[in-house]
Amino acid sequence: MNKNYYAIIMAGGIGSRFWPISRTSHPKQFIDILGTGKTLIQNTYDRFLKVCPKENIYVVTNEIYTGLVKKQLPDMADNQILTEPVMRNTAPCIAYGSFKIESLSPDAAIVVAPSDHLILDENAFVATIEKSLAVASQNNCLITLGIKPSRPDTGYGYIQFTESTLTDDFHKVKTFTEKPTLEIAKTFIQSGDFLWNAGIFVWSAKAIVGAFGQYLPEMHEIFADARAVYNTPEEKSLIHKSYAHCANISIDYGIMEKADNVYVLPSEFGWSDLGTWASIYELADKDGDGNALIPSEKVVMYDSSNCMVNVPGEKLVILQGLHDFIVVEANNTLLICPRDQEQNVKKVVADVKQKFGVKYI
Repeated sequence: MNKNYYAIIMAGGIGSRFWPISRTSHPKQFIDILGTGKTLIQNTYDRFLKVCPKENIYVVTNEIYTGLVKKQLPDMADNQILTEPVMRNTAPCIAYGSFKIESLSPDAAIVVAPSDHLILDENAFVATIEKSLAVASQNNCLITLGIKPSRPDTGYGYIQFTESTLTDDFHKVKTFTEKPTLEIAKTFIQSGDFLWNAGIFVWSAKAIVGAFGQYLPEMHEIFADARAVYNTPEEKSLIHKSYAHCANISIDYGIMEKADNVYVLPSEFGWSDLGTWASIYELADKDGDGNALIPSEKVVMYDSSNCMVNVPGEKLVILQGLHDFIVVEANNTLLICPRDQEQNVKKVVADVKQKFGVKYI
């Protein structure tokens, strides 16, 4: 196993689209949302144990989740859990992890991934990451993984690539597009040169630190100035003091869309970002009427079909005459909504917060 390979797991989000199961105090990355016996972050950590030494895996998360990370990933040392005092999107958390790793190992190659994705083919995933780390180690490039699309999905961002390649397989990126309309997504699929944006990145420490210097110089300065305290007792206090001055910006918008050395590797490893209840429904086991029941022991369905039901295991639930609905209960809250309107959940959460405060959020 290559000791210069490192992983950064981003675990600071609150997963509001999975409310009411995902709460601010216990978001979806710390939940066994698929009923597999392991939480999403535990599965992510286990995947990266196949790529790099366990001491080379870092988690960047909100400070309030430190206890959850320690409990669910007990093998992680305190200095591997990098905490953010405030939410500032993906660019600052990636900068923090990358600069810290660069200070330890200037020749490091780094993979960055969210903590809450599903990977069905782990062997293919590991092979893809190792291939990308090897190329990133030898080239001044920023690599992103693109998933070969199976349908015109409006829930994903898209990456357009050119025929120009690096080592044959890594295609030069032409454009990034945020979530498109259905009609535009259909044209993307038909063109054959678009991939889903998986939000998984691979680069050398030198390449990403250089990119911050070129495209986000103020953020570069913040984390470069902290080089003297990385891996010392003063690290946390200085980073927390500086974090509030970081721009609230994504790595995609801040660097990837602007840099001229971005390459995408078309990939297939059974990926889902588990972004919505619909994605859970698609992946879950279903009964003969298309109902996905998690858990299923005490849910009884009459004349009901194509529903996503996730309720406490000890509760008896009877549903009759319900078709294409999401039914979720958790934390003294019951959510019932049509499956095709689940994108409204984030608005519901905002409305609940405004009306009832943070008690139910």
